Amino acid sequence: MSFDAVLAEKRFGCGLSPRIAPPADVAAMMAGLRAPDVMSERFPIEPFPAFLTRMAEYRQLAKRARKQGETQEGTGLKKQTRLMQREAREAWLHWMAAHISRRVHTESGFRERLEFFWADHFTATGKNALMRRSSSPYMQSALRPRIMGRFEDLLVEAVTHPVMVDYLDQTRSTGPGSPATLKRPDKRGMNENLAREVLELHTLGVGAPYTQTDVRELAELMTGLTFDPQNGRKFVKGWAEPGAETVLGKTYGGTKNATFRDLEAALRDIANHPSVAGHLAWKLAIHFVSDTPDPALVAELEGVWTETSGDLPSVYEALLRHPAAWRPEGANVKQPFDFISSACRALDVPHAALADLSERDFRLRIQRPLMLMGHVWQKPDGPDGLPEEDDAWITPQGIAARLQWAVTMPQIMLDDLPDPRDFVEVALGPDAPEAVRFAASAAESRADGIGLVLASPAFQRM
Repeated sequence: MSFDAVLAEKRFGCGLSPRIAPPADVAAMMAGLRAPDVMSERFPIEPFPAFLTRMAEYRQLAKRARKQGETQEGTGLKKQTRLMQREAREAWLHWMAAHISRRVHTESGFRERLEFFWADHFTATGKNALMRRSSSPYMQSALRPRIMGRFEDLLVEAVTHPVMVDYLDQTRSTGPGSPATLKRPDKRGMNENLAREVLELHTLGVGAPYTQTDVRELAELMTGLTFDPQNGRKFVKGWAEPGAETVLGKTYGGTKNATFRDLEAALRDIANHPSVAGHLAWKLAIHFVSDTPDPALVAELEGVWTETSGDLPSVYEALLRHPAAWRPEGANVKQPFDFISSACRALDVPHAALADLSERDFRLRIQRPLMLMGHVWQKPDGPDGLPEEDDAWITPQGIAARLQWAVTMPQIMLDDLPDPRDFVEVALGPDAPEAVRFAASAAESRADGIGLVLASPAFQRM
């Protein structure tokens, strides 16, 4: 099989658009990745440094409120903290609208898809207060700028980022022999969560040649890694485990406490371990092509990854140029967010139809339907992210939720719906199944016709 423009937009992009032509070839897709990030400017998401400022202000306010107690001033300060929580919650939904609008209006859908692939691979979300709203700023500042670089740079930034540190309970992890633990053994201790997920999920993969000793030594090397709202990421030497640590056969640190530089060196070495290429090649092939990818495709990606030491653009291009990537059979089912955003793109939903909604209406029209389809927005069940298997999404409840959304929401979001007879080709391309064309033309209303197209098996797959 060879390059197919329509399939390129469906499988590697955000779906077909009535306004934006599909990419002409692989070179055009790669050029789109290298072009300026227009969508970030047009539909902005708060950068993480600005989010940290928001957090710092909130913590200062909350501290003052606790100090004042049940006084009149304390009550007023508590109201201000609740207002800040509401503002952060509303911003969180606004950023979700921005993610959708980027997909509706982009000429480089592959960029948007890659950002979400890596955000899922490096799943992270804050746990408390305002930090629970931090996932989109994390994606915007830590991941999106690095999806066209080297994997080792992406790994270091993601793993040591405040959101990941918070999510995997690293914020107060101290070495067993560190001054902090020796001083307060009842209050301090080491947490292995982050170290375990780095080896098991982020790099080597389950079953790779690492041991519990590697996990523990990496966890000891990570002790001291934390963050605060004033400074962001930081490394507290008094929390770090003294002495050298050996991870995957290589030793880091020395007689004194480890430093962030030692941890960074270990992460870069882990990123270039031979097992990483196979694990990430498999994940990319499954996510973009099929639950059962051609072994030749995986092998090709693994080879390019190894040859280029994890140069991500080279791996993406190898993916796009492999014949197995263009086989129509075995196409993946769209995950719920891909379904909703590609429907909005096919309908050319204007940004205002999303961004100007009240919090209540946005939840009713986007967030709650997404949840009913099986995807709770930025509240993962675990650090392994969303399931890739099709049968995780093809459930009675999930299918019913997709059908209901397809029939009801387009007519609510748009003043005028397109003619279903024309919309079939807009949404599915010139090879739209005849059964779908007939159903759309025979529908009793435009809303029913649009709903039938969006709910069709042809639209549900990439």
